[in-house]
Amino acid sequence: MPYSFQSHTLPNGLKIIAEVDAGAHTASAGFFVKTGARDEATPLMGVSHFLEHMMFKGTEGLTADQLNRAFDEIGARNNAYTSNEMTCFYAHMLPEHLTRGVELLGRMMRPALNQADFDTEKGVILEEIAMYQDNPFWVLYEASVEKHFGSHPLSHRVLGTTDSIKALARDQMQGYFENRYSADNTVLALAGKVNFDGVCKQVEALCGHWKPTHVSRNSAKPAYVGGELTLHQESATRGYVLGMCDAPAIGDDRRYAAALLAQVLGAPDNSRLHWALIEPGLAEQAQASFDPHDGFGEFFVFAVCDPEKMDEVWGVIQKELAGLDGSLKQEDLDLLRAKIVTGATVGGERPGDRMQRLGRLWTYLGAYHTLELELEKLEAVTLDDLRGVLRDFPLRPITVGRLLPKA
Repeated sequence: MPYSFQSHTLPNGLKIIAEVDAGAHTASAGFFVKTGARDEATPLMGVSHFLEHMMFKGTEGLTADQLNRAFDEIGARNNAYTSNEMTCFYAHMLPEHLTRGVELLGRMMRPALNQADFDTEKGVILEEIAMYQDNPFWVLYEASVEKHFGSHPLSHRVLGTTDSIKALARDQMQGYFENRYSADNTVLALAGKVNFDGVCKQVEALCGHWKPTHVSRNSAKPAYVGGELTLHQESATRGYVLGMCDAPAIGDDRRYAAALLAQVLGAPDNSRLHWALIEPGLAEQAQASFDPHDGFGEFFVFAVCDPEKMDEVWGVIQKELAGLDGSLKQEDLDLLRAKIVTGATVGGERPGDRMQRLGRLWTYLGAYHTLELELEKLEAVTLDDLRGVLRDFPLRPITVGRLLPKA
């Protein structure tokens, strides 16, 4: 592929990385901050996501309306997201507008955090929490994660709770921002048609005054608590079951085999769970996924069914988990690997996808991993590698959550 990697570190520690393609028709840029729900003190739960909202409310010399209008004027597609482990602010645009797009992103990374905006947005966040409480799967997922991790910060809800958001003060958010949104905890990733030297000079003028804080994160693998829980929700009409198992971390090369293993077990079609539960009509949804994180990873199994069939469905899932090792065939590996490789390659043709991949991996690993290397590692996975993951990370759920309608 025509992309070339370039990197530069400002004196304050801000890292700028890019995959440059002079022949691309678009350009993408994103600021990645290594902070999320797991980095919050429990009384501040939800502050990372709340702060993401506040970044769009204007900065010094630029109101929220002016900021949004400026992105519209250059035709940019911009947005942001928050997870347990990072927060990202990004924009996709035509190359001739990259300089303006980077300027707007850089300016919004130093928000005004006005009290009036904070008070107004708090209501928006509370409405968002209430909306998710109407989603049975989300209710079950959050409760299962809390059960899985116990008092560890990984149990924190990204949105926070109604109580934590109501109690949060603007000055607490300001303190969190000053500590975590530091120059040395931030990466600017770019991809597509980019004048890298020009961007570096621009960003040094724009962000060179940001202070480093040498903030860190405890990335040690957590001690899981786990167990079983059953919830009842009045608005639910179906039964939901979710199992969580241990899995490789994002820095573990076994993640490639784990990703393929999850597809064999529970891809949306042509997987063990699909044929065992969807085709016979036992469940409406049945999937498995692999989610690698900083220091640990998770396998999920999930199904939606008639509440009366919950025990039968969970029994089938347990049977498939226990029998996966003995049922693995080379054909499974070849077919699903081809799908994953195709998807990764298609995404690699889009600067926006490359920028996201580049920024996320660097934020997690602090190093550059080419798409070609990632594809080679996927291609190199063998059946023995899959079985090795099953030996090291047995598919025995540590946490099992169920949600049923209220009787």
